[in-house]
Amino acid sequence: MGSNIILKLFGLKRKIRPVNRLDRDTSGIVVFAKNEYIQTSLVKQMAVKTFYKEYLAILDGFLTPEKGTITAPIARKEGSIIQRCVREDGAPSITHYEVLNTTDKFSIVKFVLETGRTHQIRVHSAHMGSPILGDSLYGDYSELISRQALHANKISFIHPISKKKVEYISTFPEDLNNFLHK
Repeated sequence: MGSNIILKLFGLKRKIRPVNRLDRDTSGIVVFAKNEYIQTSLVKQMAVKTFYKEYLAILDGFLTPEKGTITAPIARKEGSIIQRCVREDGAPSITHYEVLNTTDKFSIVKFVLETGRTHQIRVHSAHMGSPILGDSLYGDYSELISRQALHANKISFIHPISKKKVEYISTFPEDLNNFLHK
């Protein structure tokens, strides 16, 4: 959602500032700050790794081992302004993962980002041989779902004013739940 939509939805009259972002067709939590101080504080937490971001994804395939860390560096794919790839001269990229469940063709995986590169989970999943279901940029279109099966499930951070840890959890969206129940 863009900032203007958020302003209208909540009847706000002042500028709001995005703290994180999601790829198009990724569902889940996006954090907006009401002022520059809060935004700066949360961005600093991302830099020192106290801003926790967890995602759930349905992969077309399986990751082995079932729990681990992907440290493949990510760079812009040559000749593309959108697509990224794993490349030796890329930026350091760290994704922790844990397989939560599997079927005969798919797996449900929890991803925790330590770094925040563009398309990081999508690139790392494809690099490991199991792209996100429905991800047409790094895998294939799917007739089973109309978007990539990636959801920003949980975010936590230290509130810049109260100094208390806050946590937000977003339930799995209806389209992904429907897929799982088929």
